[in-house]
Order: sequence, then C-alpha cells, then structure tokens
Amino acid sequence: MRPALAAWLVLSLLGGTGAQDTCGDPPAPPSHSVPAPQLSPEERLSPHMPESLRCDACLAIAFQIEEQLLKAEGKMGKKALKESDYMEVLERSCSQDWESYGVLELDGEKRLSGPGLPRQQLLSVMVSGGPWPSRLSKLCHGYVGEQGEAQIYGAHRRGPAALRQLLCHGDKGPCAGRKERPDPPKALQNEL
Repeated sequence: MRPALAAWLVLSLLGGTGAQDTCGDPPAPPSHSVPAPQLSPEERLSPHMPESLRCDACLAIAFQIEEQLLKAEGKMGKKALKESDYMEVLERSCSQDWESYGVLELDGEKRLSGPGLPRQQLLSVMVSGGPWPSRLSKLCHGYVGEQGEAQIYGAHRRGPAALRQLLCHGDKGPCAGRKERPDPPKALQNEL
C-alpha cells in the first residue's frame, strides 16, 4: 500500500495535479470591468435634458407624479384630492431632489436610470447627481405648466398609462412614435 501512495504522491507533484488542485487555493473569480458612461459636453454641461434622454426623463417624471398623488390620496382614504391639494402635490413632485436618477450606458446607448424606469443592466455604472436633478425638476415644472394641473390630475385618476400618455406619448411628447412600455413591476420600481 505504501509504494502505491508514494507513487501517487510523486506523480502528483511532478504532474502538477492532484493535491494542489483539490486542496489548494480556489480559482480566482473572473474579473468584470464596467466603465462609466462617457458623457458629451452637452450631457455634462448643458442646463437642458439631452434630446436622447427626454423620453426616459418623461417616464421618470410621470412615475414620480403618480407616486406622490397616490400617496396623497392614500392619506385621504383614496378619495379625489381638492384642487389646492393636488396643485401642492404636483409642486412638491417637481421640486423634490431627484438624486436617485442618473445616466448609464447600455450597449453604447446612454439611458436614464432610477425609480419607475426599467432596470437596464445588472452590472453597470450610473452617473448621478451633477446636472441630472435640476434637469428633471425643470422638465417636470415644464410639463405641469404646459399641460396644467387639472389635466394632469385627471389623467392620473384614469391610471398610470393615461398619465404617461398625456405627458410622454402624445403627438408632441418626447416618446411620440415609441411603443409604450408596460408598467414596470412594483419590486423593480422602488429598487436602487
């Protein structure tokens, strides 16, 4: 028995297999490198939302307005809000900090990412802060001013799809011509 064990040990050491492979250090996990999105001067410096991100921005704004209105209605027992109440909620929706939104790159295309927007990629780098919050706030105020509080609240009362249609998918909306996405699952909406 001893000669067989000795032969196995010698062959294992010479062949580089055996004990080292089964008892040695585990193999190194594969490394993944994810670069941050490369932003153009317009994307970095302009006070306005880049055209390529306006549809995503509109969908994020519609989501935030919907969430804030639902929350306010929940406090009222799901009853319709008075005009003064929904006007205040819309102002608060647009004036929030918007810090949970940013831009990431997916297959060479920059996309806005955050609550209410579909998850873009499991492994990605999102650039947030900077000009994104003020751009979203400015756009939100613009939509409320353009559409009017009563029309926005009426669309909200018909459902999230009606609000997105009004703000984003109408003839002149930033998502015009794009197929509307279904409501994102609740579990993904609040994930960040």
